[in-house]
Amino acid sequence: MSAADRLPEDYDVIVCGGGSAGCVVASRLAADPDLEVMLIEAGGMGDVPEVRDPTIWMRNIGSERDWGFQSEPCPGLNGRRAPLPMGRVLGGGSSVNGLVWARGHKADFDLWEAESGDPAWGYEAAVELYRRIEDWDGPASPLRGVGGPMRITLPKDPIPVVDGLLAATSAFGVPQVADHNAEAMAGEGCCAVANVNVDRDGVRVSTASAYLRPKLGQPNLTVLTGAVTRRVVIENGRAVAVEFETGGKIRLARARHEIVLSLGAINTPKTLMLSGLGDADALRALGLPVVQHLPGIGQNFQDHILVAGCVFEYREPLAPRNNSAEFTFFCKSDPALPSPDLQPMLEECAFGSEVTRPAYGLPVDPSTCFTLAPGLIRPMSRGHVALTGARPEDPVRIHANFLAEEADVRALLRCVEICREIGNSEALKPFVKQELMPGPLSAPDMLTFLRNAAGTYFHQTCTAKMGRDAMSVVDGSLKVYGVEGLRVADGSIMPAVAGGNTMAPCVLIGERAAYLIARDLSSSTDIATDRLHGAAA
Repeated sequence: MSAADRLPEDYDVIVCGGGSAGCVVASRLAADPDLEVMLIEAGGMGDVPEVRDPTIWMRNIGSERDWGFQSEPCPGLNGRRAPLPMGRVLGGGSSVNGLVWARGHKADFDLWEAESGDPAWGYEAAVELYRRIEDWDGPASPLRGVGGPMRITLPKDPIPVVDGLLAATSAFGVPQVADHNAEAMAGEGCCAVANVNVDRDGVRVSTASAYLRPKLGQPNLTVLTGAVTRRVVIENGRAVAVEFETGGKIRLARARHEIVLSLGAINTPKTLMLSGLGDADALRALGLPVVQHLPGIGQNFQDHILVAGCVFEYREPLAPRNNSAEFTFFCKSDPALPSPDLQPMLEECAFGSEVTRPAYGLPVDPSTCFTLAPGLIRPMSRGHVALTGARPEDPVRIHANFLAEEADVRALLRCVEICREIGNSEALKPFVKQELMPGPLSAPDMLTFLRNAAGTYFHQTCTAKMGRDAMSVVDGSLKVYGVEGLRVADGSIMPAVAGGNTMAPCVLIGERAAYLIARDLSSSTDIATDRLHGAAA
């Protein structure tokens, strides 16, 4: 008999997906010993060097810890398919990503508040919640937290070119700050050494290690890895059970109170649609029952665009350090914009796409080059996720639609200009021998380069958005419209992708979801919300 065969069949709350948000939800709820919580995760525990060691995080991409999604061919990328890595391991993206902790701009939370109609999603509430989440050991600020589960720090002894990048970017007009997650969250832009989530021994801090692992021995918390969520069973308008596959068997677990989908911006809409939620005509065309017409499910797909990139050869070799991405900056492609829309990143290697790497003959040895990779964090282009069949085994089609909007193209062309100017600046001459890519190009050739070089930050979001319009999927309490006992808690619920790396906002979403669930349970049971050890209102 397998471990799964010995599991109970009933729980108070079932969380599907142990990623950046799902681990938070399960851990916070399991703080109440009277609440039986189950967490279902498709991947493994992640106790491997590639997860623990921040210097080799890129080895997770394309491994068994990656779902390995790809977009459909994008006309905006000259017909290329964009790789769309997503974590398939306990901790999700927080276990496999590049470890940059970016909390998001004030404008993001202003939008979330406006879309939800709930000030608890606003900027002041977000700052307070981040203060409870973080254990920050950098420059003191009333906006930062100490003593929370997520240890956030600055890279120790960054690669020397970082000093040159800070000086060059400041000279360009983007102010240098000691902490891009403090007052700069509400500002016009900044450059900084990137915050990272590592412990005092230099080991990655994921939501699995920070939130979940301290509670794994509790009898009221069941964590099942290697289990793929197939669909939610809905009876009489209420989510009552989760169908999942493990060990080659299809199993069912029932939920007495709540089911939470934290499966990410691709698998969450897929699961919702397979459960009978989505556009009624599209569901009927596949022979799926229509439980609730929610046309927004799978729509509004967004991702940050990262261009590979503006590559510069070192005068002397410099081996990568820490997370190999120790510098970032935020700025505007147009001064009239209300908030920064660009976020280039340092990549401590010659970062090229499948087209540009061979075309430019980029070196493989990471110590020979660095890349200042242009990044767009407020894309106008929108895509969608679609089913290809009625079975959970059938893949989805991800119509990412990258660079479909001319505004995105203009912004990224400007970003390439900025990165080239900074990389070729006086402040970086002690480090830079020559620019390897793209070099000075005509306008048509630069556009071709951009479309051949553009990819993503791996920040897929927004496919089950929070809001109050006809295309919204969840309300301000993260409840799925028209279904009782079902919520979404992951990056899917963002109305628009946050203006920075998305791990930190997903942790915030998990905290908020845990509070909301506990609050609702306490109003109908004797479960006390004050046992949640910091989940904030």
